[in-house]
Amino acid sequence: MKINLYPIRLSIILSLALCFHSNAQQKSATPNFIFYLADDQDLLDYGIYGNPKVHTPAVDALAKEGMRFNNFYTNQAICAPSRSQIFTGMHPVKNGCMANHLAVKPNIKTVINYMEAEGYDVVLAGKGHVKPNSVFQWTEYFKSVDHRYLPLEKLKTYLETTQNPFCVFITSDFPHGPYPKNSSYSNADIFRLPYDKDYIPNFKRGYYQNIKDDNAQLESVLSIVKANNLIENSVFIYASDHGISGKWGVAEQGLKVPFVVRWPGVVAANTVSDAMLNFVDILPTFLDIIGAKIPKDIDGKSFKETLKGSQDPVHKYIYSIATKQNIQACKVFPSRAVRGIRYKFIRNYNSAEVVASNYGENPAVNAFIKMGAESFPNIPYEELYDLEKDPYQKNNLINKPGFSAIKQELSSALNTWMLSQDDFLLTHKMPLIKPTLHPLDRISKWNKVDLDLVGKLSESDYIPVHY
Repeated sequence: MKINLYPIRLSIILSLALCFHSNAQQKSATPNFIFYLADDQDLLDYGIYGNPKVHTPAVDALAKEGMRFNNFYTNQAICAPSRSQIFTGMHPVKNGCMANHLAVKPNIKTVINYMEAEGYDVVLAGKGHVKPNSVFQWTEYFKSVDHRYLPLEKLKTYLETTQNPFCVFITSDFPHGPYPKNSSYSNADIFRLPYDKDYIPNFKRGYYQNIKDDNAQLESVLSIVKANNLIENSVFIYASDHGISGKWGVAEQGLKVPFVVRWPGVVAANTVSDAMLNFVDILPTFLDIIGAKIPKDIDGKSFKETLKGSQDPVHKYIYSIATKQNIQACKVFPSRAVRGIRYKFIRNYNSAEVVASNYGENPAVNAFIKMGAESFPNIPYEELYDLEKDPYQKNNLINKPGFSAIKQELSSALNTWMLSQDDFLLTHKMPLIKPTLHPLDRISKWNKVDLDLVGKLSESDYIPVHY
């Protein structure tokens, strides 16, 4: 008797199809995350952001495969605080890392805690910079090679052998200095940026060389990802921690960062988003993508829907800070800022306009407060800018007629945010922050102090911080 095998074959095919479909659904629900972070590179020093002379083909190609963001921010334009936002979902004042070499508070939960609870490995490959080790106990930690280069071989081995979903942070030391003395670039090769001065700084030749070298490292990472068939099921993110031109302060060129996301099948290729977003938004977005609960105590919001093409705003305002009391800028000059869709408001708490009101009873402390104000003699107490007409903050509108309502709105928003952060500027008249490597009253190659002020500060003169 001849048996009709067609129904059996059809049943098998349908079963297999359902199985593959189910697996595909399960796979897409738990994508891997690969986050590549460059160090000290301006937004405008990329081909995709309008620089025709810089060498960034790997980043440019990645943007064509995904989404480029035009208004992505770090809350603070220095290295460790930028990373602390990514890892905690909290702004630096709240998480404790508000200056380089200051630790995140010991009770803070991080991306490690949240993602490991969902079955993910959380891996750091490259520059760490954020402390303490008791908080950042990575599933795997691959240190930089020769304190400079990415540990590509260890990363390759991990990606080839891991059986777990993973969240990998690849943190480059480039293009951060030191800059090579021998560079293939001349001053004629350097693209003059809108906020550049009348001359091209000599460091930019080496800076461009470092950009080129970092692009080569990114190409290697992308090749490893491709060779291991990880493109389709990985959210790949590229960013820089902050810009070099506006480092330390609250200028747009320091705070606004390049940000590119590739996620095949979800993020449409060669798309652009103008949504205002912040580094604190990264952690809740990861959790949202995998269906995990977003903690109520973090500052960030998920932009998963933005990745899918939504035009709905995620934030009404973006906030930023500067302490200036850091390794290379040991000056007492704290600033806070807020931007809306169009306007940006800045308050400089130790401006020469108000420095007299910051003095207390300790003459040594007063001397450092005065020194901080005199280091920035031309910066007013308050600033207001129209970022649509004046993106690089050259025309202060604070005293111009017709802007009082805008100033009041942004000033009020800033005050509310500072309260939510338990900002030390609300409780300390003019706080001194002790940099762990270079206290304010110690002479170093970066910090010039009058001899009669050397060693004059005690621990009680600084605000308490977690190191």
